[in-house]
Amino acid sequence: MVLVVFRSRNRPDGDLEGYAVRSERMHELVQQHPGFISIESFETPDGEEVSLETFESDESVKAWRANPEHREVQQWAREHLYSWYSVQASEVIRAHETDLMAPKAAATA
Repeated sequence: MVLVVFRSRNRPDGDLEGYAVRSERMHELVQQHPGFISIESFETPDGEEVSLETFESDESVKAWRANPEHREVQQWAREHLYSWYSVQASEVIRAHETDLMAPKAAATA
């Protein structure tokens, strides 16, 4: 599994309406992409936007990065929205998840 961390800051005059439309489309498109697992996005209190994306493999990440529609939106964002961004891709060496609020199975005697 590969984790992609995308961080960005918008220009003060960035096209937020144009971004909202394009961002929604990219979320729809990536969910159809082979090897895509999940995406979580949030904004920090100081205005940095962060997306955590997981894919099955580095090949899947590279194919997503090369998607023509995605490339077009990347170029648009560099020209009309971002003042800064960074991308980090890392292989996940270990992962686990525990739902502490899940109903517990009834104990048997």
